[in-house]
Amino acid sequence: MAGNAPPAVTRLALIRHGQAQTYVDQVIGGHRGCTGLSDLGRRQAAALRDRLARTGELASATALYSSILPRAVETADIIAPVIGGAGTPIVRDRQCDLCEQHVGDEIDGLTWQELRDRYGPPVENGYEPWAPGAESWAEFVARVGRMLLRLGRDHAGETVVVACHGGVVDASFSVLGGLAASRRVQLRTAYTENTSITEWVDDGQGWALARYNDVAHLAGL
Repeated sequence: MAGNAPPAVTRLALIRHGQAQTYVDQVIGGHRGCTGLSDLGRRQAAALRDRLARTGELASATALYSSILPRAVETADIIAPVIGGAGTPIVRDRQCDLCEQHVGDEIDGLTWQELRDRYGPPVENGYEPWAPGAESWAEFVARVGRMLLRLGRDHAGETVVVACHGGVVDASFSVLGGLAASRRVQLRTAYTENTSITEWVDDGQGWALARYNDVAHLAGL
């Protein structure tokens, strides 16, 4: 009977971008400083694309969202052909709610050494800007949280893929996993790797972590 049918499962697959050129150059990559993927980053994204083509694990996706930062946009463009069916749209987040923690114009594009030389080490607590003009961690979690929860509501019962950033993945532990929003999740044996898949699911009982940091496609790369 239809009334006894289990609720449709909502899947939210968060994919961190491939290695950024700013990481190689040790540059702070905000809206001005980000220059897209490195050569390795493009190979990582291609390896993920090939894996998804083989497994079909995200073939049921109805939408692919992307941060507007070039490294995430480039990653989304590479994997788009194997996300969902033909014509699955890539939705650029015009409000930047899926972008990495905002750095502010004052430090965007500086090298990390220039940041330390001018302003000293970054602020470590979660409630104050970590550098001049930057977004605090708590502000970032609130911004990302509103977006992730909106995606869950707008795509209830669907699979949604999000090309985003390590910070967005880490913030999801507070937003969907119920951890404190004041500090970044601390993992002793892992960090959110490039092109990793982290998946949250909601079967009507609330959000649960299905997988974290899945990078099987990077073996041997």
